[in-house]
Amino acid sequence: MSTREFMLGNVAIARGIIEGGGQVIAGYPGTPSSEIIDTLAAMEKRDFYVEWSVNEKVAFEVAAGAAIAGARSVVTMKHVGLNVASDPLMTLSYTGVKGAMIIISADDPSCHSSQNEQDTRKYAQFALMPCFDPSTPQEAKDMVPDAFRLSNKFQTAVIFRPTTRISHGKSDVELGKVSYDKPQIKFEKIPERWIMMPKNARVRHPYVLKVFGDIRKELETSPWNELEIREGSKIAVISSGVASVYAKEAMEILGLDASFLKICTYPVPENKVISTLKHADKVLVIEELEPVVEDDVRIMAQKRGLGTKILGKSEGLVPRHGELNVDICMEAISKAFGLDTVPPVIPKVDLELPTRPPVLCPGCSHRAAFYVMKKVFGKDGIYPSDIGCYTLGVQSGAVDTTLCMGASITVSSGIYHAGEEHPICCSIGDSTFFHTGMNGLLNAVYNKADITVAIMDNRVTAMTGHQPNPGMGRTAVGETTVAVSISDICRALGAEFVEETDPYDLTSTEDVFRRARDHKGTSVVIAKQPCVIDLRRSGAIKSAFSVDEEKCTGCKACVKFGCPATEFDTELKRARINNMCTGCGVCIQICKFGAILEVKR
Repeated sequence: MSTREFMLGNVAIARGIIEGGGQVIAGYPGTPSSEIIDTLAAMEKRDFYVEWSVNEKVAFEVAAGAAIAGARSVVTMKHVGLNVASDPLMTLSYTGVKGAMIIISADDPSCHSSQNEQDTRKYAQFALMPCFDPSTPQEAKDMVPDAFRLSNKFQTAVIFRPTTRISHGKSDVELGKVSYDKPQIKFEKIPERWIMMPKNARVRHPYVLKVFGDIRKELETSPWNELEIREGSKIAVISSGVASVYAKEAMEILGLDASFLKICTYPVPENKVISTLKHADKVLVIEELEPVVEDDVRIMAQKRGLGTKILGKSEGLVPRHGELNVDICMEAISKAFGLDTVPPVIPKVDLELPTRPPVLCPGCSHRAAFYVMKKVFGKDGIYPSDIGCYTLGVQSGAVDTTLCMGASITVSSGIYHAGEEHPICCSIGDSTFFHTGMNGLLNAVYNKADITVAIMDNRVTAMTGHQPNPGMGRTAVGETTVAVSISDICRALGAEFVEETDPYDLTSTEDVFRRARDHKGTSVVIAKQPCVIDLRRSGAIKSAFSVDEEKCTGCKACVKFGCPATEFDTELKRARINNMCTGCGVCIQICKFGAILEVKR
């Protein structure tokens, strides 16, 4: 009797790693991939090693080292993290691995929690690596052991591309057997393979091209690619990954009598594509983001001299941005094949909903830090920021740029060296500082950038799910380890002005920021206060605040601070504090009339 569990896609992927006999798993947290390592690290009994690394490049190299030594390894990240790891990625393509290695890069169509929506399949093409593109959580779990098998057979890493709807979707998943058969670890000294100096790389490149051709042949018979030929029908739909589920449902709703090819591995199965093209006069390709499959289908048709009309993103029928859904697929299919049946139009509701931009949590210490920064550096100050909770400081008017992880310090340096005369104060989180901010600070100090760096240390990697980082003194599995001092690192990197402050104490924080602003050279202010969510969970919050209506003048100073716990009663023309209050006490320091009082919980 099979065992089924209702589980999150990322949990299913973690289960697949266990079933596949994963031995070393490393990664850096990034939505939508984070729960994979969270799940593995939370297991009480483990026969594998798991870690949160300081960034994706480091995690990649840890997994690569394990695979070179003969282990089955996995590295996890989100799609933009693969940009950070692209340096070792491209060279690992040449060296290959001895054991097996899966590179999990979770894509985020529609930018639910990302600064772009790039397509990881392009990296697979670039690096000449096979790529798995699951269409359901069940498929995602089942693909992982097969990815280990393929990786080991061809001695190359395999890219695994779940999207947000796979990673964060839930479904019943049938569990398989767990593999306890682990390969023996023994590093073999093979200089011509592991040392990628020019003379070795020149030899390996043709070899990689040959292996990629062999992989293409292997994937021709992969069970993850399914072809349904409808005899007598002269139309077909080719779809990939999670989009294939939407496309199939759309075809069923429309009653479309057409052949259907589902593709979930890359390079695409050429024989199945050619069979589809030979049976159809017109083919619609449906896939999310880039026209990876579409371009291959067009090339294959041209090579074979087939006159099948191929439709997709090039004709504007399928969008090249954002997530797809059943309605979008129905519209594309209807237009492509000239169907009289049109998809249902969602009726417009004559109701205008208020905009709800993301904001920092009630009591978040970052809000207080931004409040003081803005006060000290003024409206003409320049405020580059970074990737994390503090990006939401845009609501406080203290975020002017956000590029990528660790870029706030380096962008600030560029702005300064370009000749900007207004004061510059950038913000970066503790985990992001460990990720790639340290190099930026070293560069700023070395090249004499006159900027202030505000490190928002909330003692956790908060936005991605409260994972630990090197400053916390514990590992991914909860073991005690060294708590790396950010202030010591900053001084070691050459910063002469380094001071910590409690952002909840506005007066002392203002004093520190003013002195940092006036310091000639690179100054560092570490705004240190635990994440308010962690404080709430631990029961450390013992008080809240309320407004004395008789003393309140309705000046709105506390409301303008922007905390969701503070509201304004338009009838009474008085401020009030709701039950979201976390008792940080910042508003009581802002009020000039003593109208805010502490209330014990």
